[in-house]
Amino acid sequence: MPGPPLVIAHVSEHASPLSADIGSTDAGGQNVYVRALATAQAARGHQVTVYTRRTSAGQPERAAFAPGAEIVHVPAGPARELPKEDLAPFMGDFGDQLALAWRHRPPDVVHAHYWMSGIAALAGTRQSPIPVVATFHALAVDRLRYRMSAPPDGTERENAFARERERERVGAERTIAQTAAAVIALTSEESAYLAGPAIRVSPSRITVVPVGVDTELFTPQGPEFPRDASARLVTVSRLVERKGVRAVIETLGFLPDCELLIAGGPDPAEVRTDPVIRTLRDHARQHGVLDRVRFLGRVPHPEVPSLLRSADAFICAPHYEPFGTAALEAAACGVPVVASAVGGLREHVIDGVTGCLVTPPSTPRAIAAAAAELLASPSRRAQLGADAARNAARYAWPRVADEILDVYQGLMRRR
Repeated sequence: MPGPPLVIAHVSEHASPLSADIGSTDAGGQNVYVRALATAQAARGHQVTVYTRRTSAGQPERAAFAPGAEIVHVPAGPARELPKEDLAPFMGDFGDQLALAWRHRPPDVVHAHYWMSGIAALAGTRQSPIPVVATFHALAVDRLRYRMSAPPDGTERENAFARERERERVGAERTIAQTAAAVIALTSEESAYLAGPAIRVSPSRITVVPVGVDTELFTPQGPEFPRDASARLVTVSRLVERKGVRAVIETLGFLPDCELLIAGGPDPAEVRTDPVIRTLRDHARQHGVLDRVRFLGRVPHPEVPSLLRSADAFICAPHYEPFGTAALEAAACGVPVVASAVGGLREHVIDGVTGCLVTPPSTPRAIAAAAAELLASPSRRAQLGADAARNAARYAWPRVADEILDVYQGLMRRR
């Protein structure tokens, strides 16, 4: 329920709401989430600040990005882009900077996004009663389960190192989750992991609030990306192994006269030279479908709706997916979704109503069979697309923001 205006601090150490690189290796759903949530909260009359790590010496200390919302670039580690896997050693410095900033102007509540932000937020509030809310966006216990079952994506030594790193991260996430005043889970599956034996958070401190979608930008009506008479599948994804892009490419082998458009990865000018796309192009060539795959590179977020509207179906085949923002955006555009039955996709895609869920996940033949059924029936596609758009309206950002504000207000009342 509505309450008095709050001073809200979001901590998002690697996922800046100002990032223009959505779809690159380290910029994706969390960047969109933080910006949209902060903007929606500010629109409700709250004072919102997002703290993220400084990645360039030329970045301003503060900058507004929406009415009532600003970003603060925190000096922690070198002022350059770094893989998020390399940022943990700088979270102590990040937390010290937050404590300094909040000594004289404390926020009412701090919302930490991702486990490293949780470390920094707890460090920044250790000498104060400011409540910390944690959203993990991805849990190591779930990632570890995926790593134990997924095909190797490196040498055995590299895979063993990655698994050990995930185990260490489980311990950090346990400490953060048990120390935070409240935890927001994006799916019921994540809530179960949080309450389970690895993390052991009391269910009374967990609130499930799903990821949101911009239903003013992602709509069924609007311009469409050019296309010819061929059937078209579209996927929008970071081009990392766990997203299952290889499996999506392989589905074309079972779908003659169908094209696939892949958005994500490098800037369009670098598509021809990018090593990851070169590998995916070779994969498509090996399966005899290269002439029907188009690599678009990174598509600016405001232009994604026109791409999605041009599709007969949205297709995604991840091995592991915490929430599945792109699939929800496709649904909001009135496009049926064919997806692996994993993670958040199992909650955002209603099988047989808004799209098709495929098990086992990342199985090209099964994914192709579900897509072929949709491609063969325009009337069924239209019905699923209409129901998908109606269902997506439940995830509009103002509604999501209100549910999270209810969590904050509950903490204020208890304090």
